[in-house]
Amino acid sequence: MKQENGKTKYYILVEEIKDSILSGRVKAGEKLPSENELSAKYQISRHTVRKALSILAQEGYIVAEHGRGTFCSERMCHLKQSKNIAVITTYISDYIFPRLIQGMDKVLTANGYSIILKNTANSRSMEAKVLEDILTKDIDGLIIEPSKSQILCRHMNLYGLLDEYQIPYVFIQGVYSQMQEKPHILMDDCQGGYLVTRYLLDMGHQNLIGMFKADDFQGKERHKGYVKALQEAGFSYDPDRVVWFHTEDRKRKPALAVKQLLEQGMKVDGIVCYNDQIAVDVIRALKELGKRVPEDISVTGYDNSFMAAGDLKLTTIAHPQEKLGEMAAELLLEKIREVPEEKSQIPRLIQPEFIKGNSVIRRNQEIKKEKQEEQRKC
Repeated sequence: MKQENGKTKYYILVEEIKDSILSGRVKAGEKLPSENELSAKYQISRHTVRKALSILAQEGYIVAEHGRGTFCSERMCHLKQSKNIAVITTYISDYIFPRLIQGMDKVLTANGYSIILKNTANSRSMEAKVLEDILTKDIDGLIIEPSKSQILCRHMNLYGLLDEYQIPYVFIQGVYSQMQEKPHILMDDCQGGYLVTRYLLDMGHQNLIGMFKADDFQGKERHKGYVKALQEAGFSYDPDRVVWFHTEDRKRKPALAVKQLLEQGMKVDGIVCYNDQIAVDVIRALKELGKRVPEDISVTGYDNSFMAAGDLKLTTIAHPQEKLGEMAAELLLEKIREVPEEKSQIPRLIQPEFIKGNSVIRRNQEIKKEKQEEQRKC
């Protein structure tokens, strides 16, 4: 190999090997020719070959394994554009998730990308397996809803590999406490929890109980809003009036807890539920006890899912399902294109909208009448 255009021999070799790797002619994990073979092929000294390989190793293109040789780095499979985006959600086919994914697909397809779709069933061990699988594939980016996001992440090493491979990723609907500086799109769930609780209190309900999910970010934030509304209204917080449940017992515990609390004689006129799914289960349990909703006990949901519609007309918080998916995809595209943070137009925190339904009786008129009666007696 001769010196060309003022470029040194080792620099030319560096560029040729880089081109072979980035074009895909040399695959990730594939062994490169030995120093002697490269020296003979390009008619340069072994010293020049070593210098070129040293630069490639420093830049992360190759790795040297003692006694085995030099190999193309695994991270190289992620440096060329694949036009694939991985999307990992806790669930796929039920509740709000189809529309969430639809929003992502709309934006990504319009920009020439295809989706590799995975789900974790809100299991941290499954999330780790899915990430391990995704890391073996050619992807340009990742959108992920973290599993049990209120619990510390135990597979930080996998996110570290995403960083090392320079694969941008965006969290949606939650973020691990160790990774709050990472790009994310969230609902203002604290404000949402505050709005539904405040509405019940404004309607004259004074004996509330709350039902929140303990193992995810949304549950913690919605509970925070519930507490804030109670304290603002002058009510002391009673932990015995809060039911915490986990992913594994979400289908049984809330309804069972409602029955137990009422059978124990707890006075209840309003229930703030973690989401619409829980609200529907709670309403079913109340009816089994002979309680009328909302005449005896008012119930609120969260997410404005299909469950909130129909005859039930649940009082709930609107979740911008498709819009949230679109925003997450747009934010990821910004990261792929390396748009500076200060130039981004995408909000990271979405403000909730309140949906009034028939599941809450407006009792403020009753309270006004009671006060008027008291004033007449005085």
